[in-house]
Amino acid sequence: MARRFGYRRIYEDASSQEGKRVLVDRLWPRGMSKERARLDEWLRDVAPSADLRHWYHHDTARFPEFRERYIAELEDPDHRPAVEHLRDLAAHNRVTLLTATKDVEHSEAAVLAGWLDSAESASH
Repeated sequence: MARRFGYRRIYEDASSQEGKRVLVDRLWPRGMSKERARLDEWLRDVAPSADLRHWYHHDTARFPEFRERYIAELEDPDHRPAVEHLRDLAAHNRVTLLTATKDVEHSEAAVLAGWLDSAESASH
């Protein structure tokens, strides 16, 4: 099955191959205008909690534990509506999750895309 979720930095130029563009950061990216962002949605409710974000502080040594903690948050009932919304979007389009993080491979967007895609392939 094809991957339905991609991820990238919001500061990169938009591409027609991205499908729906969804910002998954809790905070608006510094220096980014709404016009340049070319977002379809800003889904703050799927972002890591403020406590988790502050604990992680983009320390790649903490990434494995960040990934575990963030997935646990995503599986919490409070996140269910936002997660289901992303799945609904992906039923009709490719979805690109956007983040302002410099190290996109160690970001919540990467964790979320991988988790959603693996859940999709497990259900088929």
